[in-house]
Amino acid sequence: MGSIDGHTMGLEPSSQIKTLKLFDDCAYNSSTENPAPEANLEDQCEQASDCESGVSGTNNGQEVHVFKNGLIRVHEGDKMCGIIRNKFLFSLSTCGLHTEVEAIHKKVYSGVMCQAKYQSFCIYARAMEQNFGGSANVKYAWYGATKNDLNDILSHGFGHSTNTGVYGGAICLSPADHPIGSFQSSVADEDGLRHLLLCRVLLGRTEIVCPDSGQSNPSSEEFDSGVDNLVSPRKYIVWSTRVNTHILPEYVVSFRTATGLEGYQRISRPLRRPSSAFIPFSVLITVLSKFLPPDAIKVIAKHYGDHKEKKITRIELIRRLRNIAGDKLLLVVIKSHMDKMKALQTSFLGNCNNRGGNSSLQEWMTSLR
Repeated sequence: MGSIDGHTMGLEPSSQIKTLKLFDDCAYNSSTENPAPEANLEDQCEQASDCESGVSGTNNGQEVHVFKNGLIRVHEGDKMCGIIRNKFLFSLSTCGLHTEVEAIHKKVYSGVMCQAKYQSFCIYARAMEQNFGGSANVKYAWYGATKNDLNDILSHGFGHSTNTGVYGGAICLSPADHPIGSFQSSVADEDGLRHLLLCRVLLGRTEIVCPDSGQSNPSSEEFDSGVDNLVSPRKYIVWSTRVNTHILPEYVVSFRTATGLEGYQRISRPLRRPSSAFIPFSVLITVLSKFLPPDAIKVIAKHYGDHKEKKITRIELIRRLRNIAGDKLLLVVIKSHMDKMKALQTSFLGNCNNRGGNSSLQEWMTSLR
């Protein structure tokens, strides 16, 4: 794939988008006709973009009636449609949600203004590549909102977001492989359909942004965007000043929940209190300070103080802790602590053998969900 230069800027959008070297680790295998749904969506989409001439759908697509302009329907036989559909359904099914994809439409960047928006994204991508030595850290990500909000975004770009929540005026997107966060921000329209935008996002260098931190810009010139967790992010946070240059909407996935919101209700049910205190919070905070930045530890400590003062419940404390630190890091820290305590005091875990200890750990983490 070529780099962005003066020649590629003159290409039509459907061709130009394929000149961006967005994902360095993808290698297309022409024999992979039906990639596994658990495979990386970014790699699969990039592979299809490189090898499918009909991705844009401009020759054989049809106008969408749900949205106002600039969208072409991607037919079910199109490889990109299959990749997006399969991954989307698989990702939500792992969360207990049963959905049916009604249609997938592609944003076509034709016309002077649309090409200007597209080229702006390309220019910033090139600038980041030069600044970072070859990688702009471009990711696919989901954005959920009402149909009217998505219409406005597709027509005019991002404005005031309704899904920012605890991140102030920033736009919050979900990683391609974890759409559940954006699903929660979507709203069923008059026909019972929900809609998510699949976008390319210029992340650049990321930093942890804590909920309710009040942060509205990068903490320094060293960073470009935010995440909720450096190891396994579930939120990409793009600051309000960059939303229309660093986010490029590409697809709209329209779907409905086959069984209402039963799956979502199961996910969002009240958290159960852990049956065993495997590690004191004070100790956990000390250990986490070795892995998380000081600002994150400061927020965790504040939440812990609020819990001790009975301002928040233990359940809410655990929820916020998981949101900041992430389950993967917590699993490592808790298991390490359990192993040390078991070696020093076998009675701490009773007569659990190694298998029992792991089962207890999994049960503890499950109880936090």
